[in-house]
Amino acid sequence: MSKAMALEIKTAADPLRAPETKVTGPETGRTPGDGEGVGAALDDLMQAFEEFKQTNNTRLTQLETRTRDVVTEDKLTRIGATLDELMLKARRPGLSEGTHPGGGRFTPTQAIEHRAAFEGYMRSGREDNLRRLEAKALSVGSDPDGGYLVPDETERMVLSRLAEISPIRAIAGNRQVSGSVFKKPYAISGPAVGWVGETDARPQTASPTLAELTFPAMELYAMPAATATLLEDAAVNVDEWIAAEVETAFAEQEGAAFVSGDGVNKPRGFLDYDTVDESAWVWGKLGTVPTGVAGAFPASDASDVLVDLIYALKSGHRQNAHWVMNRRTQAEIRKLKDADGNYLWQPPAAAGGQASLMNFAITEAEDMPDISADATPVAFGDFRRGYLVVDRLGVRVLRDPYSAKPYVLFYTTKRVGGGVQDFDAIKLLKFAAS
Repeated sequence: MSKAMALEIKTAADPLRAPETKVTGPETGRTPGDGEGVGAALDDLMQAFEEFKQTNNTRLTQLETRTRDVVTEDKLTRIGATLDELMLKARRPGLSEGTHPGGGRFTPTQAIEHRAAFEGYMRSGREDNLRRLEAKALSVGSDPDGGYLVPDETERMVLSRLAEISPIRAIAGNRQVSGSVFKKPYAISGPAVGWVGETDARPQTASPTLAELTFPAMELYAMPAATATLLEDAAVNVDEWIAAEVETAFAEQEGAAFVSGDGVNKPRGFLDYDTVDESAWVWGKLGTVPTGVAGAFPASDASDVLVDLIYALKSGHRQNAHWVMNRRTQAEIRKLKDADGNYLWQPPAAAGGQASLMNFAITEAEDMPDISADATPVAFGDFRRGYLVVDRLGVRVLRDPYSAKPYVLFYTTKRVGGGVQDFDAIKLLKFAAS
């Protein structure tokens, strides 16, 4: 493993040709993450960030002296792209299975039989044993026209992988339900209270006012295809194959819906709710903090608006708060400093960690909007308390060997919902004058 990184700027003899940035190690000439593990990628990331700070300091000095240098700006852009790549390598997750509250529709013996029957159905279409087992378990998913429930292990594998690669799911609250709608009551106003003397009369207090939030579970589907040769190969793990095929498709759709979904046949994203200036916040709307400039950070003391956003949250919500933004917004924030000249953005301190902004972790969600006038591209809050993901138990698969011969299609569905459950736990930074 190399001890340091060198960022070499190689410029061709032709002065019109753009300079080429190459990240290599001085001893081995390796590129970042060339099979040396997550630790090596983290070392590379820290070295690249030091080079980024030096280059950005040069850029800021040039701006102050009004001697703009396109070579410096181009170098900064290239190092920023390298940082993004190294961030992905340093965050490379290990697969781990999650727990599944309320799982286990079969006895241990039936679970083994169900997995064997499911594999037989996937490979050859035999469904007699699978139908018999699901009927014995009184399963709601035993209708062959709607598909069969995957084994519990496969369902846990799909959900755990989604938690790894779906950014909002990874930080949001989660609830598994057996029905199609999850209902959560909340109190709009509590009972009347007051101070009284020792012998004063105690009048009857008013009852609390209750309302209800509903989170319907919508159907999400993927349809991977396999050849007969793949299915006949006994070395292929069918459960692993299904989980790997659907994880990306499910994660992309979920990620977009949890951020900006309109709630029609999909979860409702937190950016779809009404917003109001934090000074006039009311339940049912998300509070916003303006930057003071339409479509940009302030020219001076840009970190102040981030501080205002942090302290718009109550202390109880700040303890587990995350920033949420896309990579382009993060690239802009990465250039900001505080009043003492320290960079606000910091790379992860450990392998598998997250970058931080003012000591709070950053979750990168590509479905967040870019910086523009009146947009809200930065969210900050305790998403585990503020946003709820609802999963209906059961992932179903319907085998279709007819529609795309010679391929066999596997129509895979799960039902998921989502929405804001605590409107005071998430705040937005609005790029507006007021």
